[in-house]
Amino acid sequence: MRKLFFGVVLSGVVVNLAYAANDLTVDMSDPLFIQARTGLLSQTGLDYFDNGLRIGQSLSYGLSDRFVFGGNVHYQIDFDGQQDGFSSIDLGGIYRMGMASENNRHLIYDVLFGLKFGGSERVRTPDYADSTYYVGFRFGRQYDGVTAAATIKSSWIFQDVGMAFIDVIPEIYFRVNQYWRVGANFALRKATDPHYDQETIGFKVVRQYGRTQYAGHFDYEFESESVATGVLVNILF
Repeated sequence: MRKLFFGVVLSGVVVNLAYAANDLTVDMSDPLFIQARTGLLSQTGLDYFDNGLRIGQSLSYGLSDRFVFGGNVHYQIDFDGQQDGFSSIDLGGIYRMGMASENNRHLIYDVLFGLKFGGSERVRTPDYADSTYYVGFRFGRQYDGVTAAATIKSSWIFQDVGMAFIDVIPEIYFRVNQYWRVGANFALRKATDPHYDQETIGFKVVRQYGRTQYAGHFDYEFESESVATGVLVNILF
């Protein structure tokens, strides 16, 4: 009887740990994450790149179980020039067209859309230029221990000279245990102005504390041979 009792208790502990490790509703770094209705997600980031520092704050809110709307703002400090200032205000949304439970392959489909505006004229990249519109599509599958996803996004920039570019971003993300996650991605950008073509590889490590995550990332861009590193704090209310 004692062995049976301890066996039941141990089984319950194992089940609870497995559930905690695979609770996708609070895994904000998962490439297919979308919060439920009334969920408020705060993301605060600090990035160092090319002798510059970028601070960002993002807030998004679940209007339904399928639709999330939010915005973010960045401030940029240039240690080697005059490119300081607010780099963008970004308003956008995610709409979940297909949930895993709605098809035999358990695939997830999302539409992404948004507008970036108000960027300083001195910022370096088209991501933070004034009047940038974007629309995209992401899809993938979430397993217990891993998520595989890909995003295709097209952006249009309207300033003195118009430009457009398209990003293709495959990602892989592993839930190592209930506390740790690791991920990797490759981003290919093709622009109408070849000066802005990019090929970037990125890695991230995530530590989970309940409904809070601390993440560190490292990105290397091959065309310019530049490195970006940073930290991100995710809090789900």
